[in-house]
Amino acid sequence: MDSRTANSPDQTWRMHPQFCPPTQAREAGTGALGIQIGRHEFFAGLFFLGCVNGIAARAIAAVQDIGLLDAAVGMFDVSAIVLAACASGLWWTMRPTGQSVTPADLVVGAIAFALIALPIGALSWIAVSGIALYILLFTGADLPMRRGALILLATTVPMFWSRLLFQFFANFILEIDASLVGWLLGVDRTGNMVRFVNDGGYLVILPPCSSLSNMSLAFLCWIAVSESVGHRRSSSDLMWCLLACGSVLAINVGRLSAMGISLRYYEAIHSRIGDAVTDALILVLTLGWSLLGVRREVFSHP
Repeated sequence: MDSRTANSPDQTWRMHPQFCPPTQAREAGTGALGIQIGRHEFFAGLFFLGCVNGIAARAIAAVQDIGLLDAAVGMFDVSAIVLAACASGLWWTMRPTGQSVTPADLVVGAIAFALIALPIGALSWIAVSGIALYILLFTGADLPMRRGALILLATTVPMFWSRLLFQFFANFILEIDASLVGWLLGVDRTGNMVRFVNDGGYLVILPPCSSLSNMSLAFLCWIAVSESVGHRRSSSDLMWCLLACGSVLAINVGRLSAMGISLRYYEAIHSRIGDAVTDALILVLTLGWSLLGVRREVFSHP
């Protein structure tokens, strides 16, 4: 009599390696709704599209306003801090996690993609903000993805939210800058206008020259640097962030005060070279304070 026994799943897998055991089959299976895509790939792709569309919209607007040459010299109205933060955030988000997309991820992604597909840069930054908040608050994403989401959320502050704030409180914000400049120079102020020291007219402070827009870059720099090196939060973080923002405020108010001496000083400082020097100082100081705040993590890395 020919006796045969049924092969167990483990025996079948050993005899036929091309077949996965049941547990491995579930792990190597498709994601939500049969889509084979990692969660990190899905969100990284959405973040990339949102950042590119938002930055492109800013660059196109800069070219239309001041011309291609001046826009190129001014990095198309996009700070180097923003570009570095976008790159860092995307790099952290793209790190494989082993998680697959869920139905909720797909719904959020579809809404975000609909906003990004429209030719409006502001909507792209709203989409980036929404995706980042969803990852941080409503998913079990691992630490690298959460770091990337936080950096990209902070990127939307100088690129969109601070400008939106200006739409409602522009006069109040600009009057604060004008008050500081008038106090330093000892001259009269009217709204966002400061009288030149030589009494040759008025210096008008406009939104692009506001301290708030530059301070939002300092905040972004701190978030990007601290998250990139895996900094552990502590009570001293507020001090380092305030030092970075305070340095930006001092530079900006000092620049405006120098321009307020006379029209000749204004024309000399409010130029390509003057703007480049100011941007370089802001970058060096904000990056310097941020690195000092995370010096333990920086020097502990091999």
